Amino acid sequence: MQQENMSSEKMNQQGMMSTPPQVISSKDAFYLSDMMSWNLLSIKKANHFAKECQDQEIAAALQKVAQMHQRHYGQILHYLENGQKASQMPLQ
Repeated sequence: MQQENMSSEKMNQQGMMSTPPQVISSKDAFYLSDMMSWNLLSIKKANHFAKECQDQEIAAALQKVAQMHQRHYGQILHYLENGQKASQMPLQ
């Protein structure tokens, strides 16, 4: 019961957590790995097709898509690295 109350305190009105949990499940870890793989593949494909494209407008749009996926990949990596650093800190 107490754990349910603590969980609901971390949830906002839309059902989203305001702070990530300190420990993630193996299912969550696989999902994060999949998200990183999907973004990396999207970066590679968008860059490839931007180079192959002869229409400069479409090539520029594909480069923007590649940059967006690069940003998402970096954000996921940043969150994972910060979580790892936080979990290595001693508890006070």
